[in-house]
Amino acid sequence: MQKDKQVIHMDLDSFFVSVEVRKNPALVGKPVIIGGSSDRGVVASCSYEARKFGIHSAMPSRMARQLCPQAVFVKGSMEEYSKESQVVTEILREEVPVLEKASIDEHYIDMTGMDRFFGAMKFASGLKDKILRETGLPISFGLSVNKMVSKVATNESKPNGQLQVPFPQVQPFLDPLLISKIPGLGESTFRKLSEMGVRHVRTLKEIPQDLMFRILGKNGLSLSQKANGIDLSPIVPYQERKSIGTQQTFDADTMDIPKLKALIARMVTELTFELRQQRKLTACITVTIRYSNFETVTQQAMIPYTSLDSLLIQKARDLFDKVYKKRMLLRLVGVKLSHLVSGHEQIDLYHTAEERYSLYQAMDRVRERYGLNSLVLATALDMPGRK
Repeated sequence: MQKDKQVIHMDLDSFFVSVEVRKNPALVGKPVIIGGSSDRGVVASCSYEARKFGIHSAMPSRMARQLCPQAVFVKGSMEEYSKESQVVTEILREEVPVLEKASIDEHYIDMTGMDRFFGAMKFASGLKDKILRETGLPISFGLSVNKMVSKVATNESKPNGQLQVPFPQVQPFLDPLLISKIPGLGESTFRKLSEMGVRHVRTLKEIPQDLMFRILGKNGLSLSQKANGIDLSPIVPYQERKSIGTQQTFDADTMDIPKLKALIARMVTELTFELRQQRKLTACITVTIRYSNFETVTQQAMIPYTSLDSLLIQKARDLFDKVYKKRMLLRLVGVKLSHLVSGHEQIDLYHTAEERYSLYQAMDRVRERYGLNSLVLATALDMPGRK
């Protein structure tokens, strides 16, 4: 463990709810649920008041309503949340030396070596105050020797709190915590370890690594390290233009619109599959065309963070309609997804049913086993009469 590391983890408190409360102060102190209120709806986020009733993210709205009949449901706007996320990111980028945007509502900051100029705790506290002052959004942070311990410290300080865990205090801080507090420890792993009588970090750290490997494989070794306060993962500097893309140059120039739109849909499908494999979301899509005279034109659009095929296919086709103006033969078409961040899709904020998202997950499992082209959306096929 690097004793001299100074890593800050900042996480906006109940981010989606905070945005809605800022717009509507009447929601202050109430059990607020972001997500669809129908029987097929899913909780995307909820206030701390709602959590007291046992409500949590990804819970069916029907169950949440049973647990808390007085809960206030708000549909939410991923577009608005995406914009607010960018505002917070820009504030941090102006102030810190190394920034990683881990998801739509959390960031890591590497202040190692800067303690000679700033007290890291004082600096982080000032950042926290600045974000609240300029955005009206509460944020919590943890400061410690690596990303994992800092994230746990943040979670323990919420809401609207701050906590420093210096190197000598790392193990005393972690030991009494439930193993469920360790980032990346899922429900099935929690159940398996609990059945073995392992419920606290102090017990988990005592299990020999070879036994952890036999029980849980590589994940067991990772959890063993985390239980001992070890996390070697680096801060990955945030790059706004980080992107993935694909393009195709045709053997013969074409202006067959149905075929071009089917190709664009297949390109988007390939890219979104890659996004979900990397557990990332995109906030910007770009479509590029090249005419037969080699003139190249692009059109892009900012979008709410997503990784869903159907939303991005429609947006890509809309952009193609905007960019393809001359009705000349095309020699190339391309699609790029940029402004990538780590994260998972927020079900139901796009009026996307839980069943639709489950379908994407099932399709991805088939593609992982049999190849990307083993399943193709109908929109990616060039069918007679398709526009």
